[in-house]
Amino acid sequence: MDMTGKVVAITGAGRGIGLAAAQAFAAAGAQVVMLGRDTGALARHAPAGASTLACDVADWDHVQAAVADIAARHGRLDVWINNAGTIDPIGPLATADPTDWARAIDVNLKGVFHGFRAVLPVMRAQGGGTVLTVGSGAAHRPLDGWSAYCTAKAGALMLTRAAHLEEAEHGLRAISLSPGTVATDMQRRIKQSGINAVSQIDFADHVPPEWPARTLVWMCGPGGDAWLGAEVSLRDATIRAAVGLA
Repeated sequence: MDMTGKVVAITGAGRGIGLAAAQAFAAAGAQVVMLGRDTGALARHAPAGASTLACDVADWDHVQAAVADIAARHGRLDVWINNAGTIDPIGPLATADPTDWARAIDVNLKGVFHGFRAVLPVMRAQGGGTVLTVGSGAAHRPLDGWSAYCTAKAGALMLTRAAHLEEAEHGLRAISLSPGTVATDMQRRIKQSGINAVSQIDFADHVPPEWPARTLVWMCGPGGDAWLGAEVSLRDATIRAAVGLA
């Protein structure tokens, strides 16, 4: 995909899938805006030409201001990637701390809503755009200790479907990506918990973050059109082949 001239904003871009995506989109020629709470960390890792912006996706005012800033600086916003997420709290539902549980929903679910809500007026005004959300297989089945994460990811997938239903006629391309298990800090946290089967997976068996990053770029092109309002899964060998992954 040639993304030259496209403005791409990525939440949670300081590490993991978000950072790999920033690098992949920059390599494809896009003007990348990296969003996150720690602008110092963003700046240290930003690829050449990328800009950074402070943004806590759990805070509506932060997201709204970030989108307004991007639109003012660049005159448009072609792609918004809902990537920011947290696996915590990991633990039984019966003993979950309500504040920690709510914070996970604020980031993983409300953060996705905030992204959609902030970019839709901009994308409508310019005649269209793409919103990609990094989802999870956890959206489809419960896992021990992951009640907040599974709940939020299921809701985020429904937001993609709802956005497609309401906004496709206005030019919105809304797609979710289920990347499988990815070799990031989140997987290290899962490993440390020792809870459920995912924590037992050898770190070397997780796919590299470059795989979902390259897939996100691919989803911006015609290959993603068959998945509008739905979810692309990197567990699908035909998807990996289409993207050109080993």
